Amino acid sequence: MSLLKDDKSEKVQYDRPDYPIYIRRFLLSSYPNHAAPSHWHDDIEFILVLSGEMQYNINGEIVVLRENEGVLVNTRQMHFGFSDLKKECEFLCVILHPMLLCATPAYEHDFVSPLIHNASLPYVHLRPAVPWQRDLCTQIKQVYAIKEENAAQMKIQAAFIKIWVLLYENAPLTNGGKKRQNADLAIVKNMVGFIQKNYKKRVSLADIAAAGAVGQNKCCKLFAKYLGQTPNQNLTQYRINKSMELLKTSDLSIIEIAGEVGFAGTSYYAEIFRKWTGKSPTEYRNGFL
Repeated sequence: MSLLKDDKSEKVQYDRPDYPIYIRRFLLSSYPNHAAPSHWHDDIEFILVLSGEMQYNINGEIVVLRENEGVLVNTRQMHFGFSDLKKECEFLCVILHPMLLCATPAYEHDFVSPLIHNASLPYVHLRPAVPWQRDLCTQIKQVYAIKEENAAQMKIQAAFIKIWVLLYENAPLTNGGKKRQNADLAIVKNMVGFIQKNYKKRVSLADIAAAGAVGQNKCCKLFAKYLGQTPNQNLTQYRINKSMELLKTSDLSIIEIAGEVGFAGTSYYAEIFRKWTGKSPTEYRNGFL
């Protein structure tokens, strides 16, 4: 299960605790309602579509990712993939911490910080028609292909350096960020973080708005702008996603899981679960037995 740091960013559960590397191949249909939970973290995230397509939301901006396209998401950006039409999408997800690039303070100062702190570079939409972006996507595929090899960690670090060189040489280095957007985004992060820390409890719209120090009306407007959801939809999605993890990995009963993720009753939980996933909790669990 995902954990949160004190600043409410996600603490990525790396493949090995001693190397900040996370590599997976996913189907979008594995998420409730074909939508991953909104999240943010200190790591660089790469998504590469292998088949199908998805929409990807970065700080409220939505890009459509088609086959062989991808996105590079910079550090500390709010992001998630989804499909409004519930289309299937198979994709690679590679998450790497920038510390892998910081062999010396000079490397960090000259080549890493200028990009990760560039407010004008929240993400890069990667298209195969652009040569350097195509090369970057090739490196993402290579990272997935070598993840089980001997000395994989060193090979992945080398590939990450190649990716960073491509980004450094081709991405804009200006830093003309939008202060208003950054302020609003910080509020959204606080409210989403509150939901993710307190989803097991009774949570009201007033509670969520208070976490962002805004009124309920502005709270709803910010969720609509940045996440395309109401605060309650975000809360429900997160609870359903957590319950799916428990259904797959625990021996807890359906009644226990409903209470564990914040639903007041089992019948209501089952009704909402089916609405979001198209299956009952029992049907979903039986698919993993």
